[in-house]
Amino acid sequence: MSDTNADFLQTTRSSYNAIAKDYTAAHPSGLAHPLDHSLITAFAELVTANGPAPVADLGSGPGYVTALLHELGVPAFGVDVSPAMVDLARAAHPQLRFHVGSMTSLDLPDATLGGILALYSTIHIPDDHLPTAFAEFRRTLVPGAPVLLAFQTGSEPGHLHLAERFGHEIDLDYYWRTPERITALLTRAGLKPVATTVREPEGEATRPRAFVLARRPGPADGDADSDGPVA
Repeated sequence: MSDTNADFLQTTRSSYNAIAKDYTAAHPSGLAHPLDHSLITAFAELVTANGPAPVADLGSGPGYVTALLHELGVPAFGVDVSPAMVDLARAAHPQLRFHVGSMTSLDLPDATLGGILALYSTIHIPDDHLPTAFAEFRRTLVPGAPVLLAFQTGSEPGHLHLAERFGHEIDLDYYWRTPERITALLTRAGLKPVATTVREPEGEATRPRAFVLARRPGPADGDADSDGPVA
C-alpha cells in the first residue's frame, strides 16, 4: 500500500519546505560527533564488502551525509520528502543525485540497493506507518545489504508537536522510540538486527541518540533468495 498522499507526509513536506534554508544554515554538517562519523564509516565498509550496489540516504536533507558516503567510496544518492531540501542538496553537491520521494513508498525496483541510511528521518513517521517503511527497506535491498538508522530515544517512547521553528509556522511531529521497539519492527519486516548503540546527550541535545544497524538476510544466513517481507 502506498503512503504517498498520507497527511503526515504532506505536513512534513510543507514544514521542511518552509524551514529548509534556515535548517541548512543551522546544520551545515550534523556529523560533528566522532561516534556518528565512525558508525557511518563502518556502515560504508559493510556496504563495500557486500557488493557494488548504490546506497540510498533516506531523508537526505542538505545532502552532507550523502556526500560523506561518496567520499568514503560508496555510490550514494539522496531521497527527501521536501523539494526545497532537494534543491539545496543539489546546489551544494552538484556531482551527486538527489530526488524527491518518501521512504514509505520508494520509487525503486526490488533488490537494487546496497544499503540504506536513515539518520533522524524516521522520527517524523507515525508508529502505524513504520512497518510500511521497513517493508520498503527490505524490498529494495539486495541480500546481505545493511541498514543504519539513527533517532532520538529514551526509556519510554514519546511524541512532540512543533508549530514554529526558525520563525516559520510549521506542522511537524517528532517521535522518539526505544531501540528495542525499532529492532522488533525491523525483525518483523524481515530484516536482521546486528548492533545497537546509544549515545548520551551532549551540548544542546536533550535526548539520547540511538543507532540501530541491521541487514537484509543473505547468503551467510542461508537466505539469498528470500521471498518478501514477513507478514
